[in-house]
Amino acid sequence: MELTTIWFALIAVLWMGYFALEGFDFGVGMLLTVLAKDDTERRVLINTIGPVWDGNEVWLLVAGGATFAAFPEWYATLFSGFYLPLLLILVALIVRGLAFEYRAKRDDSAWRSRWDLALVIGSLVPSLLWGVAFANILRGVPIDADKEYVGGFFNLLNPYALLGGAMTLLLFLTHGAMFISLKTDGRIRHAARELAWKVGLAAAAVAVAFLFWTQLDTGTFGSAVAFVLAAGALVAGLLAVRAGREGWAFLGTFVTLAVGVAGLFLALFPDVMPTSLSGGLGLTTTNAAATDYTLKIMTIVAVVFTPVVLAYQGWTYWVFRKRISVHHIPQAADASSSSVS
Repeated sequence: MELTTIWFALIAVLWMGYFALEGFDFGVGMLLTVLAKDDTERRVLINTIGPVWDGNEVWLLVAGGATFAAFPEWYATLFSGFYLPLLLILVALIVRGLAFEYRAKRDDSAWRSRWDLALVIGSLVPSLLWGVAFANILRGVPIDADKEYVGGFFNLLNPYALLGGAMTLLLFLTHGAMFISLKTDGRIRHAARELAWKVGLAAAAVAVAFLFWTQLDTGTFGSAVAFVLAAGALVAGLLAVRAGREGWAFLGTFVTLAVGVAGLFLALFPDVMPTSLSGGLGLTTTNAAATDYTLKIMTIVAVVFTPVVLAYQGWTYWVFRKRISVHHIPQAADASSSSVS
């Protein structure tokens, strides 16, 4: 197998990890003001992801860095053509991080409410725009013969891309509700379980429509298999949450997101950013790749450090594996307490 193919697969794995892990982070953030009735319950929800949310974002950073190093032409065209949506995602992630850090710095309900709203918006914007971005990559965008994006922002807001955005938004909401039902106890647990079922049905309908459209346009045999597996995992997750099996339910949405992203990359390969222009030059794993020497060095580094990172993140999840309830939250908020309290 060529190194370009290996690195395309590795980047796909990084995006699979990002969507499956950061997806429930975004879902919890969006549901903060929906499931929680008071500040104590909001602190319960925040504490479910407090120890892991920043670690989950590492998958995005590594995916971006790997794309820059392995496929510099892809990175350059993507970030120039998708400048505005990617900037909005970046700003949303920054605001989201600030909300985690600052909401507990003052013992003031209005202060916390504003940061809670920032957390909701900072989770909602990426949830929508990541789907829009990936859908446009699959559909193809205006790239000329010089490998330059020549479209505008509104080229990205087409029906297929908006459907992709709705899919990721609803799947992340479902995934977040599944995670909350797994990680909490009491009233929040039962409310999250009911919400996961209701939102999950809408997510399933939208996901089937988007994946079927994708398969018709650019699908391959491999992507068809992945899409069927993703759909089956989502159905199994919904049935599990209906039966009160939160662990299996969360595993279902986890597999749905991971395998679904794998299917998108299988539908894309060997392109990395196809063109929609008849005289344009789309980007592939061949013409967008770095030199063989660069890819060899990157492969050595990845083989050495990837197991270490995976082991550390797995250990983090194991340490913070227990359920959280309102009785774990101190009654009096301390302005000098940590950002996840």
